[in-house]
Amino acid sequence: MRFTSLIVELIRARPGLVFWLVVTIQATMWFVVPLLLYSAPPSGLALTLAYGREYQVGTELGPPLAFWLADLAYRLAGNHIFGVYLLAQLCAVVTFWALYALGRAVVGPQHAVIAVLLTLTVTAFAGQGVDFGPLVLARPLWALVLLHTWRLIGQRRRNAWFALSIEVGLLLLTTTSAPLLLLLPIGFALANPRSRSVLASFDPLYALVVIVVLALPYLVWLARAELFALPPLPTADDAIPRLLLGGELALDLVVALAGVALLIVLNLRRLHRRPEDPPVIVRPPVAPLARQFVYFFALASALVGVLLGAVFGLPHVVGGAGIALLMPGLAVVVLTGDAIALRRQRILRAAWAAAVVAPAFALLAATLLQPWIGGAERATSLPAGDIAKFFGDSFERRTNRPLQAVAGDPQLAALIGMGASRPHLWLDAAPHRTPWINAAKFGEQGGVVVWRAADTIGQPPADIAHRFPGLVPEIPRAFARLIDGRQPLLRIGWAIVRPKPAP
Repeated sequence: MRFTSLIVELIRARPGLVFWLVVTIQATMWFVVPLLLYSAPPSGLALTLAYGREYQVGTELGPPLAFWLADLAYRLAGNHIFGVYLLAQLCAVVTFWALYALGRAVVGPQHAVIAVLLTLTVTAFAGQGVDFGPLVLARPLWALVLLHTWRLIGQRRRNAWFALSIEVGLLLLTTTSAPLLLLLPIGFALANPRSRSVLASFDPLYALVVIVVLALPYLVWLARAELFALPPLPTADDAIPRLLLGGELALDLVVALAGVALLIVLNLRRLHRRPEDPPVIVRPPVAPLARQFVYFFALASALVGVLLGAVFGLPHVVGGAGIALLMPGLAVVVLTGDAIALRRQRILRAAWAAAVVAPAFALLAATLLQPWIGGAERATSLPAGDIAKFFGDSFERRTNRPLQAVAGDPQLAALIGMGASRPHLWLDAAPHRTPWINAAKFGEQGGVVVWRAADTIGQPPADIAHRFPGLVPEIPRAFARLIDGRQPLLRIGWAIVRPKPAP
């Protein structure tokens, strides 16, 4: 007798409901988990907020859109980090919606839901999505670019040009990898005769005008900063290290796909010795152009990302793992065939749930156990609120002015920059990275200089003492982490640079 679970029946009858149910559950989980386990944002997110507070058209970190949106979300949430966590999960929801819409146009709604379920198990869309920044914001924009590219090429919808032009312009304002990523849809369109016919009109010219208008401020900034050049290419001495880096990047992508591989293996017919009549989810035949589109972007995004990441010596694939691994789930569904049989449904459900929840449990275990077993300090265990409040209040009590700037240790200074007065971050060791403030301005308006203290005396390190002559250190302040475990108390040395009196 055939057994069909409620989930399978819902996929058949109400695929849209299943999509919104699973995507909402995952987004809610990764919104709640950092609120419960993080006493400080990831270090990358703190730096993003420090840069976003300045509303620069461009910085050495790249285009400005992600930084502006992060600061806006932080302010709208009453200077609370939950606004940025919520923004990150909204990006995840839009990413999966665009993937579902693309899958619905290619393989039908039922198989599109299966593609989304597979993609949800990719670890790149789990904890990494909490650290909002250019790589996270680029995911929904890239997914929307692929969706409207297919609507142009596969469905011949001319009205998709306008949406595509806006998404391309916003992608250029989000990540420095955008020009390289956009070569993929351009190359696919030029390689296919049917696609080339779509380009033979005035619509691409109008779209190009919209893109230039959106990206013009950043392009002007690039021209003035003389940053149009690509990163330096590797030399002969760099060949082996870059090759090893490429292997590491590729291995990271393969490991991130472990959940997809597990579900495929568990559903193989060869593993089932007993005869079974599994439920089958059918779809209309997939057009050859649709197959080419899905396979091309599933493979090219990952291969090109790994290759360019290794060539330029980047710590991640070009565009980020979220872009490189967006399409493999849909590619597996297309490759499986027009009928997908779901064998051993209970085991499949349990394996899928475990793959989705496992990163959250891994994060919980690392947060609770790592302080007791040693190892590197977790940036998210620092008491960000207490640190920012103490130094902000101390400066205001001493000078009767709100704290305007903070310098010294970049990690600690970025956390203080999230305080109530939102002081400017000054990276005094690399002042070109924070052009909105310099030594003269810091000395004029005053600020706090912080560093990690190794003892209760709290003398500043030699490099900080050299950059701030005459610095008078205060008694170091000790803070307890979220879980101290076997780690010593966090001691922060500090000193106040008093503002100059008004003339």
